[in-house]
Amino acid sequence: MKFTVERDVLADAVAWTARTLPIRPSSPVLSGLLIEAGSFEGADGLQLSTFDYDTSARATLNANVSAEGKVLVSGRLLADICRSLPNKPVEVTLEDKKVSLTCGAARFSLQTMPVEDYPTLPEMPEARGSVSSDLFASSVSQAVTAAGRDDMLPVLTGVRVELQGDTIAMLAT
Repeated sequence: MKFTVERDVLADAVAWTARTLPIRPSSPVLSGLLIEAGSFEGADGLQLSTFDYDTSARATLNANVSAEGKVLVSGRLLADICRSLPNKPVEVTLEDKKVSLTCGAARFSLQTMPVEDYPTLPEMPEARGSVSSDLFASSVSQAVTAAGRDDMLPVLTGVRVELQGDTIAMLAT
């Protein structure tokens, strides 16, 4: 596996997917971020994924892929590294069981985790409609003010999203 990607694009995608990583994973592979390099939606790029059997995140981004492949690395470590990289293109190469990350004069080597032990991500349901991101973000921010903050009752910390026809309702207690 070998690819080159812009630093800001990679850093944003890694930060977004790594947000869902558990603090204390039940299995070491659940602290991993899966990087797949190949052709997605007809263009060369990457898919970054995290999954802990409860929450999953997937980001697809454009990249110059020289060799396809997939690898599992520590998500939090990769996020920390990406934040500190200079503003230059990032080259990532998989050699044996290590991932080499080069950006300008900065060079990092990451141990990999066994991809075959990583759980399969659930399939996304088919889209039933669309809403502007600004409107959706505004609706969520209004609903979360009513959501509970007590970790003892996690069911009350969420926001229920109901879809009926062309209406979306967000509810919290």
